[in-house]
Amino acid sequence: MSKIAIGKTAVLLASFTEEEMVFFQDRLKDVSYCLGKVGSMNLQKVISAVETAAKRHGLIHPHLYRETHALYHAIMEGMEGVTRGHLSIGEMSRTVGLRFAVVRGTPFEDRAEGEWIAVAFYGTIGAPVKGSEHETVGLGINHI
Repeated sequence: MSKIAIGKTAVLLASFTEEEMVFFQDRLKDVSYCLGKVGSMNLQKVISAVETAAKRHGLIHPHLYRETHALYHAIMEGMEGVTRGHLSIGEMSRTVGLRFAVVRGTPFEDRAEGEWIAVAFYGTIGAPVKGSEHETVGLGINHI
């Protein structure tokens, strides 16, 4: 596995529309990633959506605690960006509508550094009133 910019790749993937993804499919054939969408006023539902997608696509081994743990920390770091450091949504009468990407890879030339995982979110956050939301983005990266 060669070095890749997992954070940049995750942010781009999360922000691409399905139509935009078509132009990059060839470049992504060797990248381990998955995509998903989640909308909620509940942070636990966001966490669960990302974990489920990563497990279903084989990006993490569900029986290895260190992999699930690394994914959890990357999710939480990414959500800190989405929520501007206040890790709550429903309790503050905020809702999110997010696309997410999970990318696994080796971001260093020295392969002995091992694999890392990146989780990026792109979408909207705001009051649970249509038209009261704004764009947001978050990125979390953690070693496995």
